[in-house]
Amino acid sequence: MTSTRGPGPLKRLSIFFPMWNEEEYIERAVTAASVTCRELVDSGQVLEYEVIVVDDASTDRTPQLADALAAADPHVRVVHHPVNRKLGGSMRSGFEAATGDVVLYTDADLPFEMRELVRALRVLQTYEVDIVSAYRLDRTGEGPRRAVYSFLYNGLVRTLFGTRVRDVNFAFKLVRREVLDHVALRSEGSFIDAELLVRAQKAGFQVLQIGVDYFPRTRGVSTLSSWGVIRTMVAEMWTLRRELRTLPPRPTS
Repeated sequence: MTSTRGPGPLKRLSIFFPMWNEEEYIERAVTAASVTCRELVDSGQVLEYEVIVVDDASTDRTPQLADALAAADPHVRVVHHPVNRKLGGSMRSGFEAATGDVVLYTDADLPFEMRELVRALRVLQTYEVDIVSAYRLDRTGEGPRRAVYSFLYNGLVRTLFGTRVRDVNFAFKLVRREVLDHVALRSEGSFIDAELLVRAQKAGFQVLQIGVDYFPRTRGVSTLSSWGVIRTMVAEMWTLRRELRTLPPRPTS
């Protein structure tokens, strides 16, 4: 396999979007990802790419729109869930479906400008790290309640797991294949963002953070601050804390 470290071109890049009822965003998201990927190919930074939509049993037109986009572009693929598996199940499906040496996960509402991916790839290769995790430079657009929840949640994750990541749940994770081959994700809910970073750092993989401009959702509904989501996150947090004592070390070869 071609090495993904250093300044050489990346063999294959995967981008995936977990989606549930995102008919208002899906075409914009897939188009933005495809345009940026084509620019990376044209500049010689990436040799091949794929854009994956994980349809989490949507009840609107998201499945039909996703299939139409895939039919029109061979670089676009769709994974359909017969039943709703929430964010955790969707992210696990996306990582499993991705074939790239480097995989980007983000949300359908494009919380950052997709061209930030170019900078993130440069950082990943220049500094030879394993994950690039972005944080929001200005979070005032998400509203006071979400800001308070995020502040408390990030502080709790840092206290319990010793991670220094400042914006754990932000949907911008650029991950090398080596991490995905070693780290087994189990969360079904929104705790999976933290689980990925905690397990990776515990196994010895390096995480580097970059700040990006944040664009809050303007259409559709976010469920990340609902009480049901919060209860699931807390339960999975304590489960992971118990499991960490048996987490295998990162291979040295």
